[in-house]
Amino acid sequence: MGQTANGVRHDEHDHAHGDHAHGHGHDHGSHGHSHAPARFDRAFAVGVGLNVAFVVAEVAFGLRTNSLALISDAGHNLGDVLALVLAWAGMVLARRGPTLRRTYGMRRFSILAAIANAGILLIAVGAIIVEALDRLRNPAPVAGGIVSAVAAVGIAINLGTALGFMRGRAHDLNIRGAFLHMLGDAAASAGVVVAGLLIRATGQLWIDPLVSLLLAALITWSTWGLAKDSVNLALDAVPAGIDPLEVDAALRGLEGVVEVHDLHIWGMSTTDVALTAHLIRPCHGGEDALLASATRLLRDRFGIAHATLQVEQGLAIHPCDLAAPGSV
Repeated sequence: MGQTANGVRHDEHDHAHGDHAHGHGHDHGSHGHSHAPARFDRAFAVGVGLNVAFVVAEVAFGLRTNSLALISDAGHNLGDVLALVLAWAGMVLARRGPTLRRTYGMRRFSILAAIANAGILLIAVGAIIVEALDRLRNPAPVAGGIVSAVAAVGIAINLGTALGFMRGRAHDLNIRGAFLHMLGDAAASAGVVVAGLLIRATGQLWIDPLVSLLLAALITWSTWGLAKDSVNLALDAVPAGIDPLEVDAALRGLEGVVEVHDLHIWGMSTTDVALTAHLIRPCHGGEDALLASATRLLRDRFGIAHATLQVEQGLAIHPCDLAAPGSV
């Protein structure tokens, strides 16, 4: 809710009309990001099904051929299956409307799932590293040809899955994440193919655990970013890619605004961003137009679709308790 200079309350809910002048900033249709339509349900279902089957196959052939590289790649692929499920769940839950108890709906589920996903992957990485170091000390025979053949199938599956998300990657962050995960899996499988061919050509058994360590490093690198970003979102930090100083400057540049304070920016989910702020505007009139301009600016320039702004005159006789820097 926003307080105008005349004491009138305004709730900024812009129903996706850029020229609507009623001070409404929350876009119920898109939330600033284009949530994937139902047609991507099939792409997620096919992608999850194919990759789960491939993970099972990699583990089976990894155990049969004694290839830690295959098992490590299976761990990587399993992590990305979880990422696909997370993106799918986030897409489905984002369609649910708010309730009296869950006033933001179920969007925040994606953040909790991301934290759990990161924790499981880091535990898996630890197990891979321990086994790889043991293999370096005690090399074991590996069937390089079978390893390469199985991993080659993985390249085809991952690239095929990525194609299913290609059309939506530019408009939805969840879809883009799924697309990039599948491309990363294809690259990891390519590494296993090379390892299998090198083992078959040279007979050097240390190549298998070395590739496993490289894959563990790849998983750690991608998982660390996921863990950091998801924890930051859980702590209501400003989402990556948004500069709060730029947002502050943009709001100060609005007509009649002389000061901005109590500015807060946080992620409602892994895709939706919310903002609250107090705007000092001494002049009377035009509050609805100001709110419409502000929410349109925040949505179009920063991707912040759920904005709640409070307009104040800044009179000394009625000071704002939250004007002091650092107030929460």
